Amino acid sequence: MWLDGLYMAEPFYAEYASLSHHPEAFQEITKQFLLMEIHARDSKTGLLYHGWDESKQERWADKQTGLSSQFWGRAMGWYMMALVDTLSYYPEDDPGRKQLISMLERDADAVVRYQDGASGLWYEVLDKAGEKGNYLESSASCMFVYALARGVRQGYLPNRYLANAERGYQGILSHFIQAGPGEDVSLTGTVKVGGLGGDPYRDGSYAYYLSEKIASNDAKGVGAYLLAAAEMENAQ
Repeated sequence: MWLDGLYMAEPFYAEYASLSHHPEAFQEITKQFLLMEIHARDSKTGLLYHGWDESKQERWADKQTGLSSQFWGRAMGWYMMALVDTLSYYPEDDPGRKQLISMLERDADAVVRYQDGASGLWYEVLDKAGEKGNYLESSASCMFVYALARGVRQGYLPNRYLANAERGYQGILSHFIQAGPGEDVSLTGTVKVGGLGGDPYRDGSYAYYLSEKIASNDAKGVGAYLLAAAEMENAQ
């Protein structure tokens, strides 16, 4: 399992369960989040590792835990967006709802501890701000702003996290948004991809995450920016 995969599946599964009146599906959705909560959350930082291999056979996986070795910013962003988007479809009386809200609270607490003090942004590898080659990354920053702001708006998170979202959003505007000729606007600083395994093999090391190309106006960054901007306008 990768954190990314929870965003790719669970919000859509939850919307289907809600619209098609299949409340029993929420038990399976909750289970998918719980698997990563149980196995991938680091007790020291509170962050979640990018991937977990139950078999412990992948080359990127630790032979004892099955975990990858790094806290990739966008993976954590996908995960938090998955939680806030999925929760909006949960019935109020579903027992999994409280579990997912608790996960989101733990995520928010961990993520704001790694928010850069000067810029309000987040790094490509979240817990290694001072290490060589690490850089402030736009898609993860946009995802965190969105998840924190929407979490507050919908009552999942305490109001204090809105201040973190506002700092992050101002950082995005000042650091990543560039005006071009005419009315053109660009979002810079988005890492194009990040994965584990495959061919050529991605070993999940710190060096690997820093080796991927950085782009402007990548859809994964622009999409997250539009979500963040809409939430911040709602907040105002």
